[in-house]
Amino acid sequence: MKTLLKNGMLYDGSGAAPVKGDVLIEDDRIIQVGGEITADADQVLDAAGCMVCPGLIDAHSHNDFFYDRPDGEKFYKPFLQQGITTQITGNCSFSPFGMDPDTPYKDKLGGGLFDAQNPGSFADFKARAVGNLYVNLVPLIGQGSVRAGIAGFDPTPFTAEQIEEELRHVREAMEGGAFGGSLGFMYEPDRYAKEEEILAFAREIAKYDGILTIHPRACSAVSADYPLLTKKSHLELALDEAVDIMKKSGCKLEYSHLIFTGKRSWSLKDKMLAVFHREHDAGFPIAYDNYAFHYGASVITVVYPEWYASLSKEEAKKPLSRLKLELTILMYRKVLGIDWEDMVVAYISDEHPEYEGKTIPEIAAKEGLSNLDMYLKLVDLSGRSGSIYLGKYYNDDIVRALMEDDLSVFMTDAWVEEKGLQNIAAFQTFPQFFLLAKRWGIPYEKIARKMTGATADRFGIPERGYLRPGYKADITVLDMDALSVDEKKPDAAPGGIVHVFVNGCPVIRDGSYLGGRNGEVVLKKRD
Repeated sequence: MKTLLKNGMLYDGSGAAPVKGDVLIEDDRIIQVGGEITADADQVLDAAGCMVCPGLIDAHSHNDFFYDRPDGEKFYKPFLQQGITTQITGNCSFSPFGMDPDTPYKDKLGGGLFDAQNPGSFADFKARAVGNLYVNLVPLIGQGSVRAGIAGFDPTPFTAEQIEEELRHVREAMEGGAFGGSLGFMYEPDRYAKEEEILAFAREIAKYDGILTIHPRACSAVSADYPLLTKKSHLELALDEAVDIMKKSGCKLEYSHLIFTGKRSWSLKDKMLAVFHREHDAGFPIAYDNYAFHYGASVITVVYPEWYASLSKEEAKKPLSRLKLELTILMYRKVLGIDWEDMVVAYISDEHPEYEGKTIPEIAAKEGLSNLDMYLKLVDLSGRSGSIYLGKYYNDDIVRALMEDDLSVFMTDAWVEEKGLQNIAAFQTFPQFFLLAKRWGIPYEKIARKMTGATADRFGIPERGYLRPGYKADITVLDMDALSVDEKKPDAAPGGIVHVFVNGCPVIRDGSYLGGRNGEVVLKKRD
């Protein structure tokens, strides 16, 4: 089967200026690129006036937890509709593999965020994925899942025997083709791992020339994971910890989702970027990924103190407890620089869909309650497990600086929710990056490279990320004149995505979604 894309502006993934030309695909490979191609083809698609790019690569995803669901397509369709053909998975310490299939801790493997339907070895994962993938997956092994498979959420430091059991799973995955591993210091059980275990994991990844992605211990100026009074902000301390792990282990480091949660963190942008560039210029393999929107997914308990959660109902009602609670939450909000209106309810419970999409003040005004009382009510109604979208992750100045920085690549860190308000990042992130580039005059070839060749180079992904003969035919065609997003409709498909091919198969043609299980697990070849 031959497909010829005609008359497009070719952004080849290298960052070079685009050239007008054609692309010839045969089966799952790119056969010819550039100039006028006159070969016969089974179908000819006119790409005049459009950007023709390598398939877009999402540098941070969790979609490996949905591949074996009977309704799996709904979890991948929105990513295809924004032009994404490949996702790097297993981030934040979570992967659906890296444990014995009969682990008694199956419910702990996704840290409370994700459910592993069929946990097991990396070989099991690869076998089950055949014929089930809508996008290509680039797998990482998550230390949190491995640790949970061994001991659940037990905070006890691992023994030498348990660390060796952990490394057994790491070796199986890396020898089987995984690209690296991930840590997630904000989540159970990874937050309980001590330095000996962390470095053993990281060094095992380094032995296989793997990449290590790290969800840092703090994403704000102040957090609950460090002492309140420190010489540096908690955001800086978290980066220092990641750099220390990189240097001691010899791993290539990808710092996951560089964000600046709350206004108090925004002034730290230059300090943080200075560290990345200092280490990179010194020869260390360090970089990061980032979002396009100013907010992201969080939990309803983001400012809910643990000490209050542990009180009995009688103790919680006492005036002194209430006063302490008010002052504690006020301190959290002031220290972070986050207001009640920055919290948009995503999901409380099946019985209360009326709250979804509304801010705390909007709901409070309707019910005649104070913002604090409304917040506490929502926490209780959700059993302390509700979800929100939290604002002030960024401002425009920060987003622009990260987009223009040579050390950044782009990602969604989003998934389709079973219930409640959807995260716009799962539906419209990559088009938003292009639209911001258009607004700010950032060259499209620079933006396209961060979504394609730069990410492929960073993670060592073979035969993808570039428009080159012999490479896999993952291709995304965009019409910048028609490209659009709608922040008022977070689950809307973006406009302007004209064609998308996954391994040579059209999944979007002339703007219409075709679908199909055309993806594959991408493997790193090792001698």
